Amino acid sequence: MILFLTSSPMGDYRSDEPPAFEGLNPANGMVDELRRYWKERSRCLLVSAFPEEYDVNDRMRSDFYRIFEETGLSIACMDVCDQRSGRAMMAALHSYDMVILGGGHVPTAKAFWFEIGLPEALHGSGAGRTSQPRKGWDGIVMGISAGSMLSAETVYAQPEMPGEAVDPEYQRFIPGLGLTDVNVLPHYQAVKDDYVDGMRLFEEITYPDSRGRAFYAITDGAYLLQAPGRKEIRGKAYRIADGGIWQICGDGEVYRM
Repeated sequence: MILFLTSSPMGDYRSDEPPAFEGLNPANGMVDELRRYWKERSRCLLVSAFPEEYDVNDRMRSDFYRIFEETGLSIACMDVCDQRSGRAMMAALHSYDMVILGGGHVPTAKAFWFEIGLPEALHGSGAGRTSQPRKGWDGIVMGISAGSMLSAETVYAQPEMPGEAVDPEYQRFIPGLGLTDVNVLPHYQAVKDDYVDGMRLFEEITYPDSRGRAFYAITDGAYLLQAPGRKEIRGKAYRIADGGIWQICGDGEVYRM
């Protein structure tokens, strides 16, 4: 399995400025690296984080098809997995070459993806109709924002919505898809000065939560690339651990893990 865990592979989060490129963001070699692993006429599946937002999901499916074509990546189809077809798509996952884990609200996406059996479909656990263990899926996974966060074994569900930071029932550490041991925090350049429930998102919430742990805050255009023999962050990124933060990588640079 090849992982491209991005912050935003298109334009900048919260920016009204149109991107200076067509298709996927070529910064930090992402398009070149995708081409290295890409199959001709790839069959692609967008797993939505908005299970019942059907109009939104259909627009995203069309947008991603166009974006991949503009990038020059050969694509046979771009299908969407939401509440209309979730379990059926998981049963057919082996017919796809590439999976996009969409962005959205982490707890909402996690609940839906676990309900439809996405972890089992990716890892191949459980048994199929023949009662034989299913083989794990092998292809390219592109995580976007929440999709990248949920790729970890144990996910840091950074509080985002009003009430989450002060709710004693809100779970900040939840099981993830188990594709990597790296906790990615996206859109750092856009959210680093945010407040949630009157508290500074990073200084008063995330830094204390990093005691005994490590998170990797990446900017839009940066990404984690994980492949056999490779695990590296490309682009501007920061390590948050034990209550502190420091930059580990700049644009055009590679941090090997």
